[in-house]
Amino acid sequence: MAAVTTSAERSLNKLAIVGVLIVTIIFLAPIYWIASTAFKPRNLATTIPPTVVFQPEISPFVKLFTKRSQLRTAPTPEQYAAAPWWERLVFDGGEKVVRSGRGEVQWSGYPSRFMNSLIVAITSTILAVGMGTFTAYGFSRFKIKGEQDLLFFILSTRMLPPVVVAIPMFLMYRAVGLNDTHWGLIILYTAFNLSFSVWLMKGFMDEIPKEYEEAALVDGYTRMEAFFKIVLPEAATGIAATAVFCFITAWNEYAFALIMTNRRAQTAPPFIPSQVGSGLSDWTVIAAGTFLFLLPVAIFTFLLRNHLLRGMSFGAIRK
Repeated sequence: MAAVTTSAERSLNKLAIVGVLIVTIIFLAPIYWIASTAFKPRNLATTIPPTVVFQPEISPFVKLFTKRSQLRTAPTPEQYAAAPWWERLVFDGGEKVVRSGRGEVQWSGYPSRFMNSLIVAITSTILAVGMGTFTAYGFSRFKIKGEQDLLFFILSTRMLPPVVVAIPMFLMYRAVGLNDTHWGLIILYTAFNLSFSVWLMKGFMDEIPKEYEEAALVDGYTRMEAFFKIVLPEAATGIAATAVFCFITAWNEYAFALIMTNRRAQTAPPFIPSQVGSGLSDWTVIAAGTFLFLLPVAIFTFLLRNHLLRGMSFGAIRK
């Protein structure tokens, strides 16, 4: 009987391993596809069947950071030899780099859009997590009349998809002059993430024993000192987990960024799909922009991975 049980357990373990591998492949396949397309020549990006083995090149990244136009006449050998190495990569793709009257290279808008994404996502994450932490602490430590109703009201702000309120918000923003501004997007993303931050942080706060603060208050600490010196260090893992999810949401948001911005404060998500080559969408350039866009989130999550794992289990445990 024991031998049969052991054999069944081994079979289940093998099936579990196979299942995990299949799910991992399904989740990693789009990332591999984007990364490989970012280094492909343009003529291999849409081949059927897909080209798996190819000579990698960085011309999509050069095209991503420069303005280009269709090459009507081939450059002379002297022009080709005098051009920088990266500009020759553009020539090889049948395009040329746009230059000003002074001969200066015209750079694309991707770097500024990428920086806008960083500014908006980081600022809104700090605000959402900061306000959410204070709010969650109040709900966790004090008796508030209508607490459940207030918490439900906070959560209800997440029930409508962003596109439903985008048009009214656009009209209000136009009236107060917040269209196409960093602060306009920061306010929207902060408000959108605040409910998630409050609910997640409340779970973390509830797990921190009140006796720690009571002991600090007996020792002469003020309530604020007890919060910053006792509660915040204990809630660090929860804050890190909440920050990761808020940052990812703000970083990937598309609808508000598309409707509320045009040029000055436009973020990367609505800008990347607009990249075109010689009359058609250049999928290698789009993939290159997407690949670079994935890096900050991947790095941020990797740096906080230990806090993230501990924070998720910490907030889920109940006494």
